[in-house]
Amino acid sequence: MASAAASHEEGQQHPIKLYLLVWVLLFVLSAGSYMVDYVELQGLLRWSLIIIFMLLKAGLIVAVFMHMAWERLALAYAILLPPVAVLVFLAIMTAESDYTLISRLTFFGTP
Repeated sequence: MASAAASHEEGQQHPIKLYLLVWVLLFVLSAGSYMVDYVELQGLLRWSLIIIFMLLKAGLIVAVFMHMAWERLALAYAILLPPVAVLVFLAIMTAESDYTLISRLTFFGTP
């Protein structure tokens, strides 16, 4: 009984190299995020890069430190699909709001 528990506990360990690699990747992504401000990028490029760096860092943290990379696919879908659905809904509503603004300006004129 003790050997089964010890082998199960031993199987749960991940190599320290993986955590160090993720730490280095997070450091590089954070440096890239700070470089966006340092280079003083503006407009859509700035916000796109900031969001891309943010999503990459969040994905690394969820996959490795929250052990989502080793979970069953059904559990990963149960956790990850609702935020993806919210983002799709947000994109649809953004397009709808642009259409509403354009149609109001067309029919009612500029304020």
